Amino acid sequence: MAITSKQRAQLRALAAAEDTIIQVGKGGITENLVASVSAALKARELVKGKVLESCEWTPREVCDALAEACGAESVQVIGTKFVLYRRNEKEPKIALVKDKRKA
Repeated sequence: MAITSKQRAQLRALAAAEDTIIQVGKGGITENLVASVSAALKARELVKGKVLESCEWTPREVCDALAEACGAESVQVIGTKFVLYRRNEKEPKIALVKDKRKA
């Protein structure tokens, strides 16, 4: 499920208004963190997280690892914050723009 640059821009705009609900600290990425991120993605589709200074990982590493573990897309990483997106197939909440490129 690859998202286009227009869809990524749309998701970045939506994420600007979102609250940070995930914090990754010195414990790093644990099973509980992956489970809670996956549950949040199922409920919200778009989640914003923050990597604390006590974490040994960079924000990009955390974002990529969580995206892979949860089957999500990495939308953006800015400073210590990151945004993940995963479409809820049963009840989608975010309607992504269609790609209008001509084949």
